[in-house]
Amino acid sequence: MANNKNIRAGIIGGAGYGGGEMIRILLNHPNVEIAFVHSRSNAGNPLHAVHSDLLGDTDLAFTDQLSHDIEVLFLCLGHGEAKKFLEANPIPLNIKVIDLSQDFRLGESLPGREFVYGLPELQREKIQTAQNIANPGCFATTIQLGLLPLAKAGLLGEIHTTGITGSTGAGQSLQSTTHFTWRANNVSTYKVLAHQHLKEIRRSLQLLQPSFTEHVNFVPVRGDYPRGIWVTSYQESDLSLEQALQLYKTYYATHPFTHVSENQIDLKQVVNTNKCLVQLEKVGTKLIVHTIADNLLKGASGQAVQNMNLVFGLEETAGLKLKSIVF
Repeated sequence: MANNKNIRAGIIGGAGYGGGEMIRILLNHPNVEIAFVHSRSNAGNPLHAVHSDLLGDTDLAFTDQLSHDIEVLFLCLGHGEAKKFLEANPIPLNIKVIDLSQDFRLGESLPGREFVYGLPELQREKIQTAQNIANPGCFATTIQLGLLPLAKAGLLGEIHTTGITGSTGAGQSLQSTTHFTWRANNVSTYKVLAHQHLKEIRRSLQLLQPSFTEHVNFVPVRGDYPRGIWVTSYQESDLSLEQALQLYKTYYATHPFTHVSENQIDLKQVVNTNKCLVQLEKVGTKLIVHTIADNLLKGASGQAVQNMNLVFGLEETAGLKLKSIVF
């Protein structure tokens, strides 16, 4: 597809955090026109009635009607809802579907629709020829990007990983653990060693290292801030720091959004961007890998647009050259 051609896109579930980020990116994408933003509960209301920052940026309103006059459909729905939506609303098979939920990440399919796992740093070539994409989870993306080079080299052992995420990672629906009065000045763990993203993480790692059967010991942590993910993973390794750096830099040399830093990284470098930054340390016999990303962008909507760019033959970075908040 020529890069100057507009791709007509539909968004399902446009009122949530992921849907809002999708709208913001696509409004400024040089090759995309938003055909509609679907929300049953907000039908008829302008987008800025929900996403107040969009006042002055667009006159679009939410709709409860579907149009098939599109090339791509983004599903920004809760887990379990994407599959139900596609079953209840037959979408022509020529329309590409990019699903941000976990409904198709483990190889699930629907009649006529096979989904490719959409982590570009893992399988960019398959994404480029895919009709349907299962967009990875936020923790899964950040953890995997810290481990893929080791898996490619067949060097993964038992992994210990801790990840802290901002409150937007829990979605927009109010919960006791996302309420400001609880979250502020507070930290807690949840789903220790049992997080739902572990299945897709293991599945991906075994694509590169089929012999990998060790545990991925993951402790998720709720952070006292709105957005961003910090992950620290470590394992026993015979690699020197210099060898590990070379391994990681070689693996990510052709990937525009994942960068290896030789300096201390911090979360503000990636918030509001589609980047993932990787920093390595060697302490004794252990290799420590720090990875950071924005859970709503590289961990959700930004990565979905990155996948769309690949599927339609656009520049991979189109619409995603975003500025970090820095301060």
